[in-house]
Amino acid sequence: MLTRYIAIAAIALTLTGLGGCSVNPVTGEKQLSLISENQELAMGAEQYTPTQQTQGGRFYIDPELSIYVRDVGQKLARVSDRPDLPYEFVVLNNSVPNAWALPGGKIAINRGLLVELEDEAQLASVLGHEIVHAAARHSVQRMQQGMLISAGVAGLGFALSDNEWAGLIMGGAALGAQLALAQYSQGDELESDAYGIRYMKEAGYDPQAAVELQQLFLKLSEGRQSGWLDGLFATHPPSAKRVQENQELVQKIGAGGYRGRDVYQHRIAKLKELQPAYDAHDEAMKLASEGKFEAALDQVNKAIKLEPREAMFFALRGRIYRGMEQPEKAKADFDKAVSLYPEMFQYQLYSGLNELELNNLGKAKSHLEKANQVVPTSIAYLRLGDIARQQGQRREAAAYYSTAAEAGGDVGAEAQRKLAELNE
Repeated sequence: MLTRYIAIAAIALTLTGLGGCSVNPVTGEKQLSLISENQELAMGAEQYTPTQQTQGGRFYIDPELSIYVRDVGQKLARVSDRPDLPYEFVVLNNSVPNAWALPGGKIAINRGLLVELEDEAQLASVLGHEIVHAAARHSVQRMQQGMLISAGVAGLGFALSDNEWAGLIMGGAALGAQLALAQYSQGDELESDAYGIRYMKEAGYDPQAAVELQQLFLKLSEGRQSGWLDGLFATHPPSAKRVQENQELVQKIGAGGYRGRDVYQHRIAKLKELQPAYDAHDEAMKLASEGKFEAALDQVNKAIKLEPREAMFFALRGRIYRGMEQPEKAKADFDKAVSLYPEMFQYQLYSGLNELELNNLGKAKSHLEKANQVVPTSIAYLRLGDIARQQGQRREAAAYYSTAAEAGGDVGAEAQRKLAELNE
């Protein structure tokens, strides 16, 4: 588990006082090293799927788009300072414009950012930037700095695309989301800009696209457009200094190279075609959060009509029906969401909680267990405890309650109370 690696690093810090040193693989400068490369690779591999799922899961509707993004990413990875990393690239089903990198070269970009880009060179700029974060071990350094400051990771920012389960995600999955979404330092950002531009140039792309991208981000951040401030700008804050330094570097190494506008626009054509469906889904989420369930239902039905293969839409309609106290209708939609994307923890979780409300204990247990296999949550452990207690399995119930109690908050308090009742 990822917590094992945190414990190893914390012990190393305690024993050495100052910790060890290594050389930054990108810059050649010395830096603190409490986490070995093997541990770094294991962290990324272990947390890549759970972290994707806390951010909306894979965008599976257009697999060709994912292949295209992967191919562009690999072009840049091959000319990076750590070409031997096991790089992976994925498109996430998330409207918030953002991209992130986990240790070991595990990189993601949201569909919400792809629709804002103009050409392949701009995509290369985003992916090259994230490759540098991974190659230079920036996320590992952030984790180590978090340990130095707070002997843990409590100081790192934490948010989800859908905050309903934000405080309930447990263990390594929570840390993976923290690493993906915590803000980088200005130094890390400038370093990733500079070396990312060099990677672009070496891979044949026009590095001027990186300057244009930063100019766009700066303009949008000043305009305070909703979604951008919560996404890309929260983790990669733009600045006039970044624009200026990027432009100076491009002037030094020379602009010019492949832009790929026609190819890029062709590749994202399906995504743009589906944008009205995702806009309707996002509006439905907003309305539902305000308790306007009938209006939300109209919007999500519009989304489903536009794209009936999207599990996300059925999951939201199921949640709306739950809010309207219609669990039988919710069940049909959650079943549909699970059938379309069975690996997605949220859909299994929603199904499990709804089946429990319908008193279908066997189905509820199965769904909750499957959800926890991918992304453990305290609410799933709590309700598995309730199921075990109803089935007369006191020892199993106690184990589930004990795990849920570790999370704290309202769920933890309920778990503590029920655990105490078991022991009376």
